[in-house]
Amino acid sequence: MTRRRAHLNVFLTVGGYHESGWLVQEHDPVEAASVESLRRSAQTAERGLLDSVFFADSPNLTLFRAGYFPQVRFDPITLLASIGAVTERIGLFATASTTYNAPYELARRLATADHATGGRVGWNVVTTGHADAAKNFGTAAHPEHDDRYARAAEFVEVARRLWDGWEPDALVGDKAAGVWADVDRIRPAGFHGTYYDVEGALPVPRSPQVHPVLAQAGSSPAGIDLAGRVADVVFTPQPTVAAGQAFRARLEAAALRHGRPADSVRILPGLAFVLGSTEAEAQALRTELEERVDPELRWRNLAFNAGLDHARIDPTRPLSEEVAATAEGSTFAQHIVGRARETGKPFGELAREITGLPGGLEFTGTPEQLADLIGEWVDAGASDGFTLQPTTLPDSLEHFVDHVVPILQQRGRHRTAYAGTTLRDHLDLPLPAQPTGDTAAGAVAAGA
Repeated sequence: MTRRRAHLNVFLTVGGYHESGWLVQEHDPVEAASVESLRRSAQTAERGLLDSVFFADSPNLTLFRAGYFPQVRFDPITLLASIGAVTERIGLFATASTTYNAPYELARRLATADHATGGRVGWNVVTTGHADAAKNFGTAAHPEHDDRYARAAEFVEVARRLWDGWEPDALVGDKAAGVWADVDRIRPAGFHGTYYDVEGALPVPRSPQVHPVLAQAGSSPAGIDLAGRVADVVFTPQPTVAAGQAFRARLEAAALRHGRPADSVRILPGLAFVLGSTEAEAQALRTELEERVDPELRWRNLAFNAGLDHARIDPTRPLSEEVAATAEGSTFAQHIVGRARETGKPFGELAREITGLPGGLEFTGTPEQLADLIGEWVDAGASDGFTLQPTTLPDSLEHFVDHVVPILQQRGRHRTAYAGTTLRDHLDLPLPAQPTGDTAAGAVAAGA
């Protein structure tokens, strides 16, 4: 029987996805925060023939967190170029904000990285949820949730027009005729919308996969609509198969609304995992991770993830309605506030229960059981694979590559060799169609 292959992306973060990941490993925690350490993890992921690695980002540093666990965020696009130099095939996703970047500058950096890596770059389109970032950019106020998503949709339209500006045969290089490029095949953006005015063309030719692969991580109604409009890949927290199926239905409906095929988007929910050779061994490691978490960190971090001011929260009491009303509009924040209202538990107690990705999927068990879970979700249409979130890094990723990947390969769930060279190849995504003059003009109208 032919089985659907699972697409596997891995979230690389210093020390691991769990707050205590750096505490339970034997590695030097300072060396683990180096670029070289992240490069080695990307090489491990490539050894496992994974589709891609992924780096999150936020343009600010949350100081209280840095006292408890690693808060190192190198510029992700520069990091991709560095990792691309020591890998050959694996895809490379960078997160970059549409709220705190300029479309022309970011489009050029991403196109350059795509050239430098032979067409392996993806862009995780985010709007930046935490208001403190505004203070780092001289901005009077952080835009509201829906406004950020409206800006993001137009930002992506600008970037696409810039990437599409060089037609496939625009670069001529004809020494005899003295023609380096056919300027009639290079189109300036000429974009004039509600939020952005970008006139010129990029000084970067068409990249190997035309556009970097576009990913989106918002699961709110605004986030789903943006994904349906622009995304090739969606990262999302989904706790159950039924939730994943329902999310797919909403996302496919959004794609259809925007004139795209329903199956245009690869859905890769987050999957945090702890592996052991036996269930008991895995549970012992999970217990060790949880026991090493400082309770003060756990409740303050939960408040941070909801966009709440921890100074207004008493961890020994339930979350007040007044404070809950100040939460961010993100899916994570609303999940946290919803749980607080449903349970009525003291906020500190609630924080001990909500571990990992709020509203997401956490696994503790053996390699065989994890392979079973991946197959179940893919067969049920709840996902096209997963964004793996190793609780410890590099250890959990090495265990996945050495013990889960062979099982998935034996079951026909995972490749035994890379068939292509670009990230689009790995994700079974077509090259973007070259827009006609009418289509390009329509993009401006849509952004207006």
